[in-house]
Amino acid sequence: MRAHLILKDGAVFRGRAPLGFGGGGEAVFTTAMAGYQEILTDPSFAGQLVTMTFPEQGIYGIHSGLQESSKPWAAGMLCRRVSGTPDHRLSESDLGGWLKRHRIPLMTELDTRSLTQHIRDAGSQPAVIWTESNGSLEAGMAKASVLPDMTGQALCPAVSCRERYEIANEDARFRVAVLDGGIKVSILKLLHLAGLHLEVFPWDTPASELLATRFDGVFLSNGPGDPAALPGMQSEVAKLVGNRPIFGICLGHQLLGHAFGGSTFKLKFGHRGANQPVIDLQTGRVEITAQNHGFAVDDKTLPLEIEVTHRHLSDGTVEGLRHKSLPIFSLQHHPEASPGPHDARGAFGRFVQLMEAHHA
Repeated sequence: MRAHLILKDGAVFRGRAPLGFGGGGEAVFTTAMAGYQEILTDPSFAGQLVTMTFPEQGIYGIHSGLQESSKPWAAGMLCRRVSGTPDHRLSESDLGGWLKRHRIPLMTELDTRSLTQHIRDAGSQPAVIWTESNGSLEAGMAKASVLPDMTGQALCPAVSCRERYEIANEDARFRVAVLDGGIKVSILKLLHLAGLHLEVFPWDTPASELLATRFDGVFLSNGPGDPAALPGMQSEVAKLVGNRPIFGICLGHQLLGHAFGGSTFKLKFGHRGANQPVIDLQTGRVEITAQNHGFAVDDKTLPLEIEVTHRHLSDGTVEGLRHKSLPIFSLQHHPEASPGPHDARGAFGRFVQLMEAHHA
């Protein structure tokens, strides 16, 4: 079925909607060359139409072991081509069929190079996949023009777990409370592999539960949406400061920035991909990292007791923070890197070391 991708600023890109339906969300792009299943099931992509800059998608099919959550959360997938005949011995389904079963819009035959350049120049923005059955192009442009921006959207309630659950570890030295703002399975796996017993809590859990005496530390997860639109979470995270060792990733990092008294801002087109260069300011080491975020902490708003530990080499934005006197640190990028490089995986060991020192 013929379709158009219509951006809020009026830009129009032609293509096809092979599944027969469209949808809307924030049009963004990722530079990852592989990992479409991990990307689409990452809760941090909730509400977003993901442009895949690598032209061929679906080559190795769908594998249940690659899920980052129980289902795809992205609002849609935008790409050049999708293979209907995946070639991999472990493939359980083709990408298009999987998306159709989950009612996730797919748009193909797009000029993704032109689209990515437009997003890079004009910024990430709301868009709609408008099929020929939806009506006239003018009607689609009118709909796109009134779509809500990502700024101000609180999306954690939709992607967080509903009830507390545990991931037991018989050999665990420490028990950690995990605040789930949209956590990835791979993060939970690496926390578990670090030797931790995990209790995962919904996004709106009060600090008093996360500070129960059985917990040795608190982990703040990744997640979608605007961190400034989560004043309740910010308030509860602020109550954690000074009471337990804390490690935050992505949204968790941004919530800590707010809890410290700072603020966040929306990046023009964000950082999404598995090849993002970050410098560790303490060691001078450059790490290639996996990232997925559209907001960043404004370091100019942070108090003096907070140190910036990492910066993105492309634009200088904050990629890591630490408290100078308390056992608290955070990273904007994803050290679990699934899919992607493993350069930053040492962060999980650092979290364990903070808990060891806290108990010494």
